[in-house]
Amino acid sequence: MTLPTDLAGRPVIVGAGLAGLLCALRLSPAPCVLASRAPLGTEGSSAWAQGGIAAAVGADDSPALHHDDTLVAGDGLCDPDTVRAVTAAGPEVIALLSRYGVRFDRASDGTLATGLEAAHSRRRIVHAAGDATGAEIVRALAEAVRATPSIAVIERACLVAIATDGQGGPVRGAVLLVDGERVLLPTARLILATGGVGGLFRDTTNPPGATGTGLAAAARAGARLGELEFVQFHPTALAAGAVASAPLPLVSEAVRGEGAILVDETGARFTEELAPRDVVSRAVWHHLLAGHRVFLDARTVLGSHFAVRFPGIDAACRARGIDPATMPIPVRPAAHYHMGGVLVDADGRSTVPGLYACGEVACTGLHGANRLASNSLLEAAAGAIAVARAIAAAPVPVPASRLLPDAVTASRSDTLATVRQAMSRSAGVLRDAAGLEAAIATLLPLAPADDAALVGLMVCVAAHDRTESRGGHFRTDHPGRDALPIRRSLTATEALSRAAAIIAPARKLAS
Repeated sequence: MTLPTDLAGRPVIVGAGLAGLLCALRLSPAPCVLASRAPLGTEGSSAWAQGGIAAAVGADDSPALHHDDTLVAGDGLCDPDTVRAVTAAGPEVIALLSRYGVRFDRASDGTLATGLEAAHSRRRIVHAAGDATGAEIVRALAEAVRATPSIAVIERACLVAIATDGQGGPVRGAVLLVDGERVLLPTARLILATGGVGGLFRDTTNPPGATGTGLAAAARAGARLGELEFVQFHPTALAAGAVASAPLPLVSEAVRGEGAILVDETGARFTEELAPRDVVSRAVWHHLLAGHRVFLDARTVLGSHFAVRFPGIDAACRARGIDPATMPIPVRPAAHYHMGGVLVDADGRSTVPGLYACGEVACTGLHGANRLASNSLLEAAAGAIAVARAIAAAPVPVPASRLLPDAVTASRSDTLATVRQAMSRSAGVLRDAAGLEAAIATLLPLAPADDAALVGLMVCVAAHDRTESRGGHFRTDHPGRDALPIRRSLTATEALSRAAAIIAPARKLAS
């Protein structure tokens, strides 16, 4: 396939969720390219987001309160400057998305309707269509993108690799798989908005394609990745009628925000529903390990109003024979969000010149060890705005005189089932050294040629080397917290070397 020659040299955005769509819109009227792995607006984690966007828009709220709640949830690893900037941007983000046509839910007096979610001290979750906030945002932004002539959209395009002038050198191009054919799009400005890693786990609320493609491409290009060990498991994925390796429908935290409670098969309540997500997930997981079943009971607080407030969740439950108005909803934890990612600065710049990242694929320091509920869409929007602003303010790079063919190397092999088994068994809600070492031994031989295996390996190496429990990372063999919280990052080369060193003693004994 040959792409139009006038696309060469434009900024290229890979990923068409909230971050990618908004970045493209904020770059206009300057030309750019938006590459989407599916028809625009039809796939991606943003469109699946139920709860909404956290923003201090209420009369009793402020960005300072939102800032403080974010720091508490992040368990000592948030970057305070990033938290301050992103929470301050909340009201502006809501106003901007409204101008792009997002129809947020409103109260009878016309003000924005707000909900409560775990670890928030105020009702500040702005939502749309009840529990379809992400879908409404993506609808509006996709329509705006299609109506913007300066944005060239390439659909059914997946990122394969990043061409650079040597390992860690400046970006020279994006290697895309378009309709099954590999093409090279020359660019010196590449923006990753490719989402997270939930698809590396058997039980996940993410789309199956969320396997860390952007992370792998960035790592192979020499970028540093940060806080990879911190994977957030949502405590209330719908656990009825699930198919192995398929996404589990999410039962939004907003349901607990409305007063629904977690109970077991005896009807006994066993945890505080609005504690931080990592705390609730571990409580549910421990209860399941003890032989109980776990349910989310909204009958008393919502009853027949459940279908009005949460129409999407109601439909998912009814499709599985559950009426939330009269029956408790069976739930279990599932991989939901990755706090780690491509390490970036306040403008979304990675450690590779010309490579930017925004949204879940980026590690900005906002979330620390544990994402505060509904901060993800806010971060995606704020990050997209920052990246677009930085690119617009910088000189246009001089086109590369040549592209190095040996930079086009990354590939995928058919090992995803093996990766999912290893990650689910060893890098889930509860972790220990033995399990992580077993996963590393499985993934290391696969990582050089397989992107999913590489990302899984890097997560496991980071988890093995953090010998404490903090936020979304819990080590049963190291349940305490270190006195000083330390933010860590690594490259692919460092991870491969470290993985070999970790499993060397076991290999020596085996021989």
